[in-house]
Amino acid sequence: MRPRVLVIAEAANPDWVSVPLIGWSLARALAEVADVHLVTQVRNRAAIIAAGLTEGDDFTAIDSEALARPLWALGGLLRMGEGKGWTALQAVSAISYPYFERLVWKRFGAEIRKGRYDVVHRITPLSPTQSGPLAAHCARAGVPYVIGPLNGGVPWPREFEAARRAEREWLSYVRGIYRYLPGRKSMLDATRCILAGSRHTATEFEQWQDRTIWLPENAIDPVRFPDLPRPPTSGPLRACFIGRMVPYKGPDMLLEAASELLRSGRMTLDLIGDGPMMEELRKQAAPLGQAVRLHGWLPHDKVQSVAGKCSLLAFPSVREFGGGVVLEAMAMGLAPLIVDYAGPGELVTDQTGYKVALGDRDAIVARFRSELNRLADDPEDVAARGACARAVARQNFTWSAKAGQVAEVYDWITGKREVRPDFTGVTRYDVGRYSDVAG
Repeated sequence: MRPRVLVIAEAANPDWVSVPLIGWSLARALAEVADVHLVTQVRNRAAIIAAGLTEGDDFTAIDSEALARPLWALGGLLRMGEGKGWTALQAVSAISYPYFERLVWKRFGAEIRKGRYDVVHRITPLSPTQSGPLAAHCARAGVPYVIGPLNGGVPWPREFEAARRAEREWLSYVRGIYRYLPGRKSMLDATRCILAGSRHTATEFEQWQDRTIWLPENAIDPVRFPDLPRPPTSGPLRACFIGRMVPYKGPDMLLEAASELLRSGRMTLDLIGDGPMMEELRKQAAPLGQAVRLHGWLPHDKVQSVAGKCSLLAFPSVREFGGGVVLEAMAMGLAPLIVDYAGPGELVTDQTGYKVALGDRDAIVARFRSELNRLADDPEDVAARGACARAVARQNFTWSAKAGQVAEVYDWITGKREVRPDFTGVTRYDVGRYSDVAG
């Protein structure tokens, strides 16, 4: 029988990006393997109804705006800039979120106590810093509680303190105090399974390793990534960068590393995205001529039309939690070249892409330059790894595949299987399984 699951996703919205889109996408995919009722915040109500769900039957919107709205406004002020100060926003959300869970229990507590649900699963917030009372309530009712995949808190590399300051991450220096906040330990003690979206995040649950499972939180919708003709292996190495134009993403490092190849005509580079570095990047790219194209921000379909003509995602970011852009590039058949740190380093293997060690700015530039020169001389290897990357993404990193993996967790915590699930193999390339795709 399909498990009956109450899915808690305070942020779940098909019209937004980042965390709300993850919350929505996983919640909908879980409906393929379980009888799901989604509980979300009222600000998502209109978009969810427009997506075809029926309020009351398919989902419930909880109105926590009395506290959430003023605190969200405060968080916007503390961020000191759009897209900056992520830690400050999480700190403010940590104050308002327990109130949301109290309202959830008020609405669903009686049903949970009566055994209406086999599992309660909190998908969002993704941050491991945010606690609530719902896990303890569920434990007392005898209903297993799952949380995650959780992700975040990857330390800033000490070599990039200037980038940390540019991102207004002043609260990140004291982030660790969340471990001592009231309610965190009792929540985790009462949780039956913790899904950790990164290996770093898994280390934040040392006391609860017996119930912690590594499972990356990102996935792709294959409908959004149709098969595209792959670029020829002859001619220059075709690379792209996709992301915000900010120091820690490293677009300037990439331009410096690739400058000789770009001048000589052995490489082309498409920079997709916008941000405060754009004017600086235009000046840096000007001497490199037509080999560099700065596209600015593009809608998703336009990103594919540009990136799909490339064979390599060159992405020297030094701090990524989940690496969603890397996974999307893999789904398009691009081989990623990344810095081996945090999320991207966990997604990319020696079969699906390339990694360079973390270091200071000069070291990353030098390592990227060396790799780019080598790859320009070996286009067949880039194409082969790109094909493997596409196969892995489409087999193990769709939302449907993610739902199937979570269903294994549900079976484990409800006693339908004895062995704890292990997803460490999902990033690997299986020749037998993918030979028809990768050749």
